[in-house]
Amino acid sequence: MKASARTNLSRIFICSGLILILPACFAGFQSAVYGVSDAAKRDLDATGFSIQPAPADPAIEAVLNQISARQIRHTIEALAGFKNRSTLSSMERDLPAGQGVTAAADWITETLQGYSGDCGGCLDVKRDTFTEPPQTGPNPRITQPTTITNVYAILRGNDPAQAKRVILVTGHYDSRNTDTMNTRDPAPGANDDASGVAVSLECARVLSRLKLPATLVFAAVAGEEQGLNGSAHLAKLARSEGWEIEGVLNNDIVGGNTTPGDILQDKSSVRIFSEGLPASATQEEIRRIFALGYESDSPSRELARAIADVGDTFDAMPADKVSRATPGFHPVLEFRPDRFLRGGDHWSFNQEGFAAVRFTEWREDFNHQHQNVRTENGVEYGDLLKFVDFDYVARVARLNAATMAVLGSAPPSPEKVRIVTRGLDNNTTLHWLDGHGAPLSTSYEVVWRETTAPVWQRFAPAGSDRGNADGEHSLIITVSKDNVIFGIRAVDPAGHRSLAVVPMPER
Repeated sequence: MKASARTNLSRIFICSGLILILPACFAGFQSAVYGVSDAAKRDLDATGFSIQPAPADPAIEAVLNQISARQIRHTIEALAGFKNRSTLSSMERDLPAGQGVTAAADWITETLQGYSGDCGGCLDVKRDTFTEPPQTGPNPRITQPTTITNVYAILRGNDPAQAKRVILVTGHYDSRNTDTMNTRDPAPGANDDASGVAVSLECARVLSRLKLPATLVFAAVAGEEQGLNGSAHLAKLARSEGWEIEGVLNNDIVGGNTTPGDILQDKSSVRIFSEGLPASATQEEIRRIFALGYESDSPSRELARAIADVGDTFDAMPADKVSRATPGFHPVLEFRPDRFLRGGDHWSFNQEGFAAVRFTEWREDFNHQHQNVRTENGVEYGDLLKFVDFDYVARVARLNAATMAVLGSAPPSPEKVRIVTRGLDNNTTLHWLDGHGAPLSTSYEVVWRETTAPVWQRFAPAGSDRGNADGEHSLIITVSKDNVIFGIRAVDPAGHRSLAVVPMPER
């Protein structure tokens, strides 16, 4: 079924043996046995339709077309120009002008303020500055009280009922060379992680032209190389101030390494790492997760699936005059929190209970990370500009911006999603509530997949009435709850989809 046809089906249900528009059959409390199918071959396919890409929003498509590889190159070159952006350099008092992490923070602040000026002051640019105490234990990376500054810009949502919802993108602007404590020798950090900061700033530049219901935050954090200090502080700040973060997109090493002779690099892919078990889960919650078979359905994992969904919609979007996106550019879902022996700023947000994922290029070259700039035995070391593919970074930025725009446009996810388990039954009964601030035009989709499948495979539209007086909805699906994983997501009339929520048992 074509995506364009889906809207016409979103309110059609079986009622008394006839296909009728839902409100005509159900006034108030929504309840139906869904029995429409495009391929009734097995239990999985007994009803519903195959998942299809959502229709592309022309307004989002227009701003994605403004993402510029040239602008991204300018950002990465500027950051590399600060020579050494070690977080520890904030405590140096005799650095040459224009060098060090503080000068980089000032430049990022001025850049975001310039973008805000271009949109009439639409961005609220802030600096989150704090003092990190000395670390204890073996091999400390901070040995004296150290000033750390995070810089971020807020594009506030234009719907008062939804403006508390937040989608955040980030990269870390500090860098390092072989010696973590070295603040003087070159540490250009072009890929790790000027590339991720360039993604965040480019998202701010183009998305500031949109007015969305939810709030977007564009961040650049420091202290990553010293132990995720900056992101940990920002995540705790978000928690203490009550930010309702629905998703954090952390971009770290997204430069599309261009080492000559590396024939295994894949410029059509970017990896998305996500946690399975939530880092903040209690032992009781972990027990329930295992009992339900939800080890792969954390909020972070649903965020990763949403990114893949957005990637299907905006696949191979054109870049600027300099280049065009590689056809088939797509995210690859990596079902683990991060790479072996490594960590990233998304983990700080996971620790605070937020959904967060990491974007990373397909194949890293470790000679160009955490290395002094040098040549030995014909091998060139160092995180240099020459090893960054700016067109690739632009493609990653488009995927980030599209994800932020779609989630920021979509209605809030449904709440208190439940699956009835009171008796033995080969059907499935689902209940849920409208998300807080959901517009009247919100409709819902029930999605499901085999327990071994990585992404959603089928969906059934669940109508757009307001449910009963308490905003509760109900639907019966002729698919056994024992054979699949179910989820429910909210959809607006333009086809923007929220994150899916898996149901908890109701007896």
